[in-house]
Amino acid sequence: MSKFSDVDFIRYQRQISLPEIGESGQLKINNSNVLIIGCGGLGTSVSLLLAGAGVGNIVLVDDDKVELSNLHRQLAYTESDIGRAKCEVLKQQILIRNRQCRVRAIDKRLADEQLNLEVMLADLVIDCCDNMATRQQINRICHQQITCLISGSATQWAGQFSEYTYVENQPCFACLSPDVPSDVSEPSSCSKQGVLGPVVNMIASVQALAALKRITNTAMIHGDCDKNLLHCFDGKSMSFRAYSFVKNPDCRVCGGQPEAGDKDEHND
Repeated sequence: MSKFSDVDFIRYQRQISLPEIGESGQLKINNSNVLIIGCGGLGTSVSLLLAGAGVGNIVLVDDDKVELSNLHRQLAYTESDIGRAKCEVLKQQILIRNRQCRVRAIDKRLADEQLNLEVMLADLVIDCCDNMATRQQINRICHQQITCLISGSATQWAGQFSEYTYVENQPCFACLSPDVPSDVSEPSSCSKQGVLGPVVNMIASVQALAALKRITNTAMIHGDCDKNLLHCFDGKSMSFRAYSFVKNPDCRVCGGQPEAGDKDEHND
């Protein structure tokens, strides 16, 4: 898209009116390519928010199917969707809300070669899975291609998110979560410890906001593009706290140490 139709301008006028966005920023949003891995609680809300904002190209990756236990927090799905592929249902829901959005659904796990290609085509990657092996795989490949990664997670009453730009001397996800065997699933999954739906959607909203700031270069304008921060939300106290962290010189991904690169499922 190189210019707006009258209908487009009306649709996105509330965003265009923001001085930090304007018409040029909205065009960047409309022409952006976003890869979203995981179509669960985080992925559904992130996808719908970005599609509503006008992101032009979205790729969804998840090999899971809708279950009854998903419905309290995964707002794109209904009881009639149980048993269907999440990414296909989510694609339909996105197109219902914004038919101009080009959506591609990948209903399978991605090996390194396939994920490399998808990351290569993306302007940024949003990690919405709850599987540690997959998160490490995503981080490793985003680091190799120097593609911005926005990572989020939520469990019980708490959630967190962080951004990784992979510029010189900046840490990566593996610096924050070292020494996790690639064949071990994340212990704090929703199925084991539980999670409150609004907490999931709080983190999803922040991930979507971070993505829009990145796409429109608003993060650079406000000087927070390369801050090494882990943002943590506590639903009980209704508070956010940010913790700084530094690059690990012994990191197996960005510090020159070997990394296994095994894969596992894309969960939510």
